[in-house]
Amino acid sequence: MNNFGKPVLRTKALLFILCLSALPGLSAAEYLVSKEAQALNLPFSEAVRVGNMLYLSGQIGLLPGTAKLAPGGIEAEAHQVMQNIRSVLERHGSSLEEVVKCTVMMADINEWATFNTVYVSYFPGPKPARSAFAASGIGFDGRVEVECWAASGTR
Repeated sequence: MNNFGKPVLRTKALLFILCLSALPGLSAAEYLVSKEAQALNLPFSEAVRVGNMLYLSGQIGLLPGTAKLAPGGIEAEAHQVMQNIRSVLERHGSSLEEVVKCTVMMADINEWATFNTVYVSYFPGPKPARSAFAASGIGFDGRVEVECWAASGTR
């Protein structure tokens, strides 16, 4: 058997891979960090865009531009978490209406009802898919952390 067809086959495979990489949604990751997040010098991106999806790092109830939690316990922190999520989404071309998945981590699962009352007020329409669990600790001694996945630029 000769090797006549192998270069053609390799060329077709390479062209196929190049075409796939140009499709929307299969592009390289874009790591997003705002000036506000950079000022805190945290060891992660606030969001990563891959195609038309945004993957947000977990947000806790820090007051914007500070390393201080919103005072007032779980209810105040929950509101601040959701406002922080909204801000990150809007900075990067998305919104709460485009959130498709959230993961909730709670320092005390007994505060679930209070958190949930706040959470649903930010999603008056269709609710994103969601997972939740209790954690033995949250950064900055927070009560709750929420990470989200959202569509971006689809409207």
